[in-house]
Amino acid sequence: MTNIITKAITLSVIFIGLVFLTSCKTFYIPVDSFKEQFADVSSSSLKKVTTRGPVGEKVKYWTFPMDYINCVDKNGNSFKLKVSPSLEIRFTDIDNQKTIFYFDRISVDEQFVSGVQSRFISSIKKKIPLNTIRKIEIQDGKKNFKYVK
Repeated sequence: MTNIITKAITLSVIFIGLVFLTSCKTFYIPVDSFKEQFADVSSSSLKKVTTRGPVGEKVKYWTFPMDYINCVDKNGNSFKLKVSPSLEIRFTDIDNQKTIFYFDRISVDEQFVSGVQSRFISSIKKKIPLNTIRKIEIQDGKKNFKYVK
């Protein structure tokens, strides 16, 4: 009986350790930096990409021509984060409402950020006013989506 309890505790500790070791690192994008980075992106500069999802399905869509996004870590150190289809961006507005989009599925204009909130149901979209955003967080959700040729 003691052996079973010891194994269960050991497995639990290993599982918890793995969760912490593989957890997603969150970066931050100052709102002004976000606006600057998207200032020159227009619908005429979009590029077509193909992604492969976790069960092998391929999806094509248009996205902005950006390979990296400039952000900062929790200590304020600059970091260039490689754009991938598993990046998720979370906007927090002045009322503390959070909106999460897939980063490569957002569009930005002078007044709004629009985005797709689901990889599987692309009709789930939302639009938020740029002037209400107070915090922007971005992280790799570690979901199994990859760009393919």
